[in-house]
Amino acid sequence: MNFRSEAGIIDKLRQIFPAGFILSLIFTFLQLCCHPTESPQYKIGLFQINEAPTLNAAREGLLQALKDKGLFPGKNVEVIIRNGGGEISSVQKIAEGFVEERVDLIVALSTPCLQAAIHVTNEIPIVFASVANPILVGAGKSETDHLRNVTGVSSRGPIYQNLAFIREVLPQAKRLGTLWTPAELNSEYYLSLVRKGAEKFGFEIVALPVESIHEVFFVAQTLVNQRIDVLFPISDNTLNASFPAVAQVAHENRIPLFGANLLTVDQGACAAMGWDFYEMGYEAGQLVMRIFNGENPQNIPFKYMEHVLLYLNLDNAQRQGVEFSNDIIARADRVIGENNTSGER
Repeated sequence: MNFRSEAGIIDKLRQIFPAGFILSLIFTFLQLCCHPTESPQYKIGLFQINEAPTLNAAREGLLQALKDKGLFPGKNVEVIIRNGGGEISSVQKIAEGFVEERVDLIVALSTPCLQAAIHVTNEIPIVFASVANPILVGAGKSETDHLRNVTGVSSRGPIYQNLAFIREVLPQAKRLGTLWTPAELNSEYYLSLVRKGAEKFGFEIVALPVESIHEVFFVAQTLVNQRIDVLFPISDNTLNASFPAVAQVAHENRIPLFGANLLTVDQGACAAMGWDFYEMGYEAGQLVMRIFNGENPQNIPFKYMEHVLLYLNLDNAQRQGVEFSNDIIARADRVIGENNTSGER
C-alpha cells in the first residue's frame, strides 16, 4: 500500500467534505470489511388464498420450522409472502409472478394455491399445506405416485369423527345444516364426505352454498330458518375466514354450532375436532428443508395429519343450549370457559 498516496487522497477529501463525514465513511468501510452482510441463499414464494386463521397458523408454523433449521427470512432466505384476497384470478397471477421472479421453491397454502402452482410450473419444487385432497386437484394419483416437483401435507379433515361426536352430544338431532363454497373443490369434496357420513349417523343434511364471505351471515340465517337442529359448516377458505358471522347467527338463534377445525372454538363454536394447523405448517416446513438439503420432491410421499384433537368452549356451549358430559370434558385436549382457567389439558 502506498501510504503517501492514501494520505494525499484523505487530504483532498478533507478539503471537500467535513471531518465528521469522512470519519463516518471510514467507519462504514471498516464495518463492511469486518462484518460482510449475509445475502439470502434461497428465495421462497409463499402464498395463500386469503387471511383464514387456519392458513395463517400454517404459515407461522412453516416459518418457524425454517428458523429452527437455521433459515432466517431476510438473512439467509428470502420469503416472498403474498395473499390472493379470496380471488382465484389473483392467486393465479401470484403463481405466475413467482415463476417470473425465479423463486427456488413455492409454498402453496390452500387448494386454490396448489392448483395455480401446478398450472404454472412443472420444474420449481412445490410444497403444499392446508389442502384437503391433493389428488383431486391433479397433484398426483396417490401419496407416492405424484407430480415430480410436488409434495406436502394434506389437511383432509376427520369428518366422520366430527359427525360421530355431534351424534354423541346431540342424540336427538335430525336436521344438520351446513354451508359450503361451490368455487372451492375442497369444499365440494368435504360436502360429499358429510353427505356420506350423514347416512351412517342418521342425519338429514340441509346444505346451502355461499359465493363470498360477504353473504355468509345472510345464508347462515336462511339455513337456520329451515328448522335445523345443529350447524356444522364445511371447513373451507371462505367459511374459515368468516366463521364469526356463522357464530353470531348460532348465538342469536340458540343453535348448537360445531366447527370442522380447532380454531373455531375461539370464534364461536361449542366444540371442534381436527388438526393443529400450526403443526401442519411446521411439518410442511420440514419438507421444504429436506428439498433444500437435496432431496427430490418426487421421492417424498404426501403426508396426512393423524393426531385428531378435541377442543371445547363451555361458554359458547351454554349460549347455544349444549351440555357436555363429564366424560367428554375429561377427554378433551383443550377446554375453554367456565371455571377452567388454563385452557389446556
